[in-house]
Amino acid sequence: MAITAALVKELRERTGLGMMECKKALVETEGDIDQAIENLRKSGQAKAAKKAGRTAAEGTVVLNEGNGYGLVLEVNSETDFVAMDENFKGFAQNVGARAFELKQADVAALLEQPYEAGGEQTIEQARQALVQKVGENIQVRRAVAIEGDVIGSYVHNAKIAVLVALSGGDESLAKDVAMHVAAANPLVCKPDDLDPEVLAKEQEIYAAQAAESGKPAEIVEKMVQGRMRKYKEEVSLVEQAFVKDPDQKIGALLKKAGADITGFLRIEVGEGIEKEEKDFATEVMEQAKGKA
Repeated sequence: MAITAALVKELRERTGLGMMECKKALVETEGDIDQAIENLRKSGQAKAAKKAGRTAAEGTVVLNEGNGYGLVLEVNSETDFVAMDENFKGFAQNVGARAFELKQADVAALLEQPYEAGGEQTIEQARQALVQKVGENIQVRRAVAIEGDVIGSYVHNAKIAVLVALSGGDESLAKDVAMHVAAANPLVCKPDDLDPEVLAKEQEIYAAQAAESGKPAEIVEKMVQGRMRKYKEEVSLVEQAFVKDPDQKIGALLKKAGADITGFLRIEVGEGIEKEEKDFATEVMEQAKGKA
C-alpha cells in the first residue's frame, strides 16, 4: 500500500508525533494505521506523543561559539521546575553541543542526528525518552546560528542568549555589545535595516495620534517626523545609548574601536508562545481526574 501524505497526516493528528516517525511507522505496517498506532504505543512513543499537545513555554537556551561561528538552541519544557532538572539540562546541553558540532540549525534535520556521535539513538528518540522520564512535553524548538570575524556572546540566567558578530574590534567589545543587546532588545542593527512595512505602520499610528492634537497639518507632519526619528533610534542597535555608559551610543563605541556590527541574534525562552492560563484549583482537579 502506498504511504500517502494524507495517511501520514492522519497518523500525526492521532498521535502528535513527527512526520518522519509517522512515515516510518506506516512503512513498517504497510499502511495499516491502527497497527502503526499499536506499535507506537508498545514502543512508548505514543505515550510521549500524548503530552505533545501540552504547552511548553518554559525551558532553557544553550549557547556555543568558537572560530567565528556561534549557535543558540532553545529547548522547552512545560514548567520551570523541569527546566531546572539535571536530566533536562543534560539533554539540552548535549543537543546544543551536537548542533554546534554539526553546524546544524535546521531542527527537523537535527532531530534525526545521533544523540551521541557515532551512536544509534537519535536526538528525537532521546527526546521521547526524556518526555517519558520527566512526564512533561519537551520540545527542541529552534536553533539559530551566526558567523563573523569576531563573535561575542552572553547568556542571562539560561533564559536569554545573545550572539553578536563584528568586523574589527575584539571579543571583549563583542561581549559588551552582546550584554547590551540582552538588556535593550533592539530590533535591528541599523536604522536602514528596518522593514519598510514596519516603518509604514508606525508612521500611520503616529499620524493618527498627532492628528488628534488638532494642530495645523504642517505641525502634525513635523510631529510625525520627530516621532519616527525617535522610534528608529530606540529600536536600532547603533543608535541606542550603551547600557554601561549611557552618554555613549553603541555606534560611537564601535567606531572608536574601529569595528562595525554585522549581525546579532537574541533568543529568549518562550517568546512568541501563547501560554496556557490555568488557575490552581482547575489544575488540581484535572490532576485528580487523571487529565493532566
